[in-house]
Amino acid sequence: MAESIMLDKAKDFAVEIINMCKNIKETKRECVLTNQLMRSGTSIGANIHESKYAHGTADFISKMQIALKECYESEYWLELLNRTGYIDNEQYKLTINNCGQIRRMLISSINTVKENLK
Repeated sequence: MAESIMLDKAKDFAVEIINMCKNIKETKRECVLTNQLMRSGTSIGANIHESKYAHGTADFISKMQIALKECYESEYWLELLNRTGYIDNEQYKLTINNCGQIRRMLISSINTVKENLK
């Protein structure tokens, strides 16, 4: 059940990122940072989804860790977009909070699986 909630949040985040990047590209003509954010922001959910079909626990952990890395990367691109004025503080805080929620869920899930291996 928790994985489903995490995947739903990751899909919602991906849609949020796609819409944000589309808007920035159309209104501010910025492509380099937004393309990077689109890749990392949509990859989180893709890796969580892929983990559901993992070939064992090690593969599951690996997919979840990749999703976690993409989450951290997304936070980086969001910060750069904020610091360069492409997204305002309000949008940044909302989006970074959504990313942080997914990140914490990923960390918890990875730690739980690792604990259960002991």
